[in-house]
Amino acid sequence: MKSKKSIIFILLLFAAVLLAGIFYWQTYLRQTTNSFKYSNGNTTLLQSSEKEIATSTPPFVVKGEISAGNPAKKQIIFTFDAGAGTNSLQKILETAKQHKVHVTFFSTGKFAQKNPDAIKQIAQSGYEIFNHTYSHPYLTQVSDEQIKQELDQAEQILSGLTDITTKPFFRPPYGDRNAHVLDIAKEQGYQSVFWTLDALDWEASSTPDFVKNRIETHLKNGSIILMHVGDDITGQILDEVFSYVENQGYKIVSLSEGLK
Repeated sequence: MKSKKSIIFILLLFAAVLLAGIFYWQTYLRQTTNSFKYSNGNTTLLQSSEKEIATSTPPFVVKGEISAGNPAKKQIIFTFDAGAGTNSLQKILETAKQHKVHVTFFSTGKFAQKNPDAIKQIAQSGYEIFNHTYSHPYLTQVSDEQIKQELDQAEQILSGLTDITTKPFFRPPYGDRNAHVLDIAKEQGYQSVFWTLDALDWEASSTPDFVKNRIETHLKNGSIILMHVGDDITGQILDEVFSYVENQGYKIVSLSEGLK
């Protein structure tokens, strides 16, 4: 009799341990899913619910950082960062006008202070201008207050020149950001815009053919292409690049349109 009781006790104990183990494992999986992270260079960003794409065609919803437009539409988003010189600016504006397309700019506050007429010209041409911080710092290396000041200073300068807010988008300089930086930016009303492809037009070793080929061989629905205003290559190749993109059946659109 004692032997039967012992066996029953052991079975009950085993069942209790098994149930506890299952409960623990389910809890662990939920926590792991909610806090799953991915690494991008030296930065770590939250991946959970970063992007939700409806199974049907629109709506296309981006909850976290933006790194591409709607993948269901055959369109490309060209973005140009303005933080240094104006070397390619006029060619960018001329080419966009010639092709009757809308492009998007991210400008620093310092660039705008130094080139107010250029900012006004971009805005008057009907192109979007968003926030690229004031002085182009590594945001993961400055204080929370400095991050806020960087975004606010750029907003004040740019909106003062264009009468249009830079919200709700900003691009972190050097692509340097982490989950904390994105949270601070969100508190200030901004969503980070990364890129699908860096054209590398800014690299000293790059050539016009290299940059052009890099873009043309990496096209896909919703791509956000990063290029720059301050280099010479962009102005040299943009007309050819736009023509190639359009000949492949893609539509060139602004960031706002590309996210619809």
